[in-house]
Amino acid sequence: MKSQKVSRHINKTGIYAGLIIGAVIYILPVLLVVFSAFKIDRIKLITDLSSFNAFLPTGKLGLQNFIDVFTRIDIGHFFFNSVIITGSTVLLGLVVNSSLAYSLARLPLKGKKIILMLIISILIIPGEAVAVPLLSMVTKMGIVESYIVQILPFIADAFYIFLFYQTFRSIPKELEEAALIDGANYLTIFFRIILPVCKPTVITVAILSSIGRWGDVLWPTMVTRSAEYRPLSVGVLQLFSTQPQNWGNIFASAFVMTIPILVLFLIFQKHFVNSMASSSIKG
Repeated sequence: MKSQKVSRHINKTGIYAGLIIGAVIYILPVLLVVFSAFKIDRIKLITDLSSFNAFLPTGKLGLQNFIDVFTRIDIGHFFFNSVIITGSTVLLGLVVNSSLAYSLARLPLKGKKIILMLIISILIIPGEAVAVPLLSMVTKMGIVESYIVQILPFIADAFYIFLFYQTFRSIPKELEEAALIDGANYLTIFFRIILPVCKPTVITVAILSSIGRWGDVLWPTMVTRSAEYRPLSVGVLQLFSTQPQNWGNIFASAFVMTIPILVLFLIFQKHFVNSMASSSIKG
């Protein structure tokens, strides 16, 4: 018995040690960005980057880097573009992806197994592999240099459809049967019963989709040429074009970009963790 207890304690210690190491690895880059954003002395900042001081609030600190960022680029305009693009993609994506998943999981459709297999097969195709053909397509459609070209291709997503599909399958059919007996149609059941029950999954998809669109650089760079429609992720690249590069400004812009997503996650982290830990996602 004692040997078993000792073994359990050793296992728990090893698990906690691994979790702590993993947490440190993930949090160090965040500390680097946060503290570097407030370091005013350029030389001190560059020197710190080659030592552990990069992760500490050393030297003279202040808000000058943030003032410079808002002065050098029209960050408000870029931020507005990012909100429009990300918000529209997330909202439309939630409706489209969840509706498609519900149709595959619940409605009596012919050939839905084949459709599901096709959706799952899309998951193995990296987005970069279809970027050039997609660019050719939107160019022929004449929608480049617009908000639409940055929203439309990313509304439907195979991973989110499959995520919703797995969640919907775990819901007891008795809920729908009772609603159908009461005279509700499938559309009413979907929006008033199914989606509220799947709130953790809805929030998880919203967060993951927001992260993907908010930080995307490749596609907006390919389909936009002017600052009118470019998001914040592309707008801050202007800070790299000036010589010598001011790394304090660059870190400050990265910090500004991180805040909205960080706030979103902190608000809904409970639902996000519950969804990721649920059996529906484990498959």
